[in-house]
Amino acid sequence: MLLTNLENVPGKNITKHLGLVQGSTVRSKHVGRDIMAGFKNIFGGELEGYTELLHESREEAINRMVEQATSIGANAVLNIRFSTSSITQGASELFTYGTAVVLE
Repeated sequence: MLLTNLENVPGKNITKHLGLVQGSTVRSKHVGRDIMAGFKNIFGGELEGYTELLHESREEAINRMVEQATSIGANAVLNIRFSTSSITQGASELFTYGTAVVLE
């Protein structure tokens, strides 16, 4: 499955447009990560626990989008975008979406 944020793929032709596909995940903060983040806010530095949480969230959302694209016969997802939103205090959604197509 080809994944790109481009609208077209150089050298490839879109033979079929299959529409919007999406994937999302909602994650909450972990108390242990919050405590460590509090210390990092005092002393400075990367909040590695949150970096890891965001990486896992992006991967899960992308995998869900790819599953949906595969199920409708796509071999590529173009114009991929990410969005986040707060669901409740301490929990956020990471949402990814793109256009499922068949490329030749």
